[in-house]
Formats: sequence, structure tokens, C-alpha cells
Amino acid sequence: MPITNVYPAGRLDWDSEGLVVLTDDGRLQHRITDPSRKLEKTYWVQVEGLPADVALQRLAAGIELDGRLTRPARVSRIAEPPDLWVRNPPIRLRKRIPTEWLEIGLTEGRNRQVRRMTAAIGFPTLRLIRSRVGPWSVAGIASGAYRQADLSGDLRRRVNRA
Repeated sequence: MPITNVYPAGRLDWDSEGLVVLTDDGRLQHRITDPSRKLEKTYWVQVEGLPADVALQRLAAGIELDGRLTRPARVSRIAEPPDLWVRNPPIRLRKRIPTEWLEIGLTEGRNRQVRRMTAAIGFPTLRLIRSRVGPWSVAGIASGAYRQADLSGDLRRRVNRA
């Protein structure tokens, strides 16, 4: 069944993958995208190299971009996400340079922010996947597929509270 009259609440760069929330509710779209609401977006980030703890602490504290410090971020090392779809085209891999997966939670959305933050600490982003927007997650959704969500009860309260 094709879904009509829905619009994205946010966007992803051309080289990024993952969750995009679509809605026909303008108020909900505003709550998701309004920076003052601070709704967290979570990303799985594959970086080139193995960042030390001090580099991850810099990410968490905030990185200066365009003369302004980013808001603090939630940063942790993770295993490669399970059931990850194949990327087309594949990312650039170098045999002698290891990679690591990070989970980064942001409450702001500057232009190419995650990529610029990881580059600023010396670990370029190879693959960037938005895994969560507030209460919604990519869990159980295949690449290119969608799931229709009912925004009622507890879910509505969580989005409104953000």
C-alpha cells in the first residue's frame, strides 16, 4: 500500500544511511526537528582507525565546528551492529588500517556534524547509519523498507517530552 502525503522529519546526507521518520503531522515534524526540543538522534559510526579514550572524551565534551562548540554527545564503542545490510557502494577499506564502530547520540543536527566531529579528532567516518530518532529505531526494518507506527500513549508522551 503506497503511503501518500508524508514528509521527512529531518534528512540524511547522500553518503549516510538509516532511519528517516516520515509523518503527515506538521506539529510532530516540528517537534522532531526543532533544535530547542533536543530530541536525541543516535548514529552507528564506523571510523578509520582505533580512537583512544581521550579522543572519545573530546567527542563527548563537544568539538568546535565553525567557531562554535557542539553540544555534548553520548559516545561509546560498540561491536559491528548485528544484521547490518550490505552497503552499496561499499565503503573504502584499507587492509593495514583497522576500523572501529562507535555509537554517537546527538541533540543537535549541524551540517555533516558526525563526519566533521570524527574528522576533527583524526578518525574519519567511513560509514554513518542513523539508528534511532527519539523513540524510533531501525531495529527490525530492512534497508529500503518502512514500518508504520501508531503515535499513541507512552510513545506520544516521550516525543512530546523531548
